[in-house]
Amino acid sequence: MNRKIIEDITKIITNSQIWCSIFRRKHDDTWRSNVLATVGNFFMHMHPITITRRALPLKYTWCMGGVTFFLFLFLTVGGVLLMFYYRPTPHDAFWDVKDLHYSVPFGKILRNTHRWGAHLMVITVMIHMFRVFMTGSYKSPREFNWSLGVVLLTFTFLLSFTGYLLTWDQLGMWAITVGTNMARATPLLGHDGPFGEQLGMTPFNDVRFALLGGSVVGANALLRAYIWHCIAIPLVVTFLIGVHFWRVRKDGFSGRL
Repeated sequence: MNRKIIEDITKIITNSQIWCSIFRRKHDDTWRSNVLATVGNFFMHMHPITITRRALPLKYTWCMGGVTFFLFLFLTVGGVLLMFYYRPTPHDAFWDVKDLHYSVPFGKILRNTHRWGAHLMVITVMIHMFRVFMTGSYKSPREFNWSLGVVLLTFTFLLSFTGYLLTWDQLGMWAITVGTNMARATPLLGHDGPFGEQLGMTPFNDVRFALLGGSVVGANALLRAYIWHCIAIPLVVTFLIGVHFWRVRKDGFSGRL
């Protein structure tokens, strides 16, 4: 009886206009219908219609790409929750972090899981890149997706780097100070870098000044790090992950030759 009720409810949902407007294609057991259903909507288009047996064993794939994506989703949800208790100002930032530890219910768990999840995401994305390289999965026809993965790796580092300053403690401030001082030596964009002086770069208009919003680590630097960490970079990464998954589907999984 329970199974019959579930089947009836499922049929009502799948035959509804809302369901049809989302998935657009009727599902049945034919291969052609499955193909049309997959390419006809965004959600299923991310998944391949077929996959070789070689691409499935965990000892080959390590599933590091999927783990990294899961960690990104986990960190996004946790980061949104942390934003409810955080104010990006020099006067409030450090004490808001302390309140998370000692005043907010489960705040210490929330903050620590976000921190360690970020460290783990950096590790898993590096392992994923190592696995792709060692299995030769960067070769034709996947060169574009490998390059896209390198860009995603860079943005992962930038997410980790911009999150350092948000605690507004000595570790974060010195990390940003050292990192942005290194940016002064950027070719063309830094006033200490190659050809920077020839292009008119100064301590008040180069890439370091743009990152800090000034010449010192202060309120502007904290606000810019907050916007980059919580809004700008996650939006870019979300878009690039979508393209990355799409290319995996179009180019074939690592095990497909």
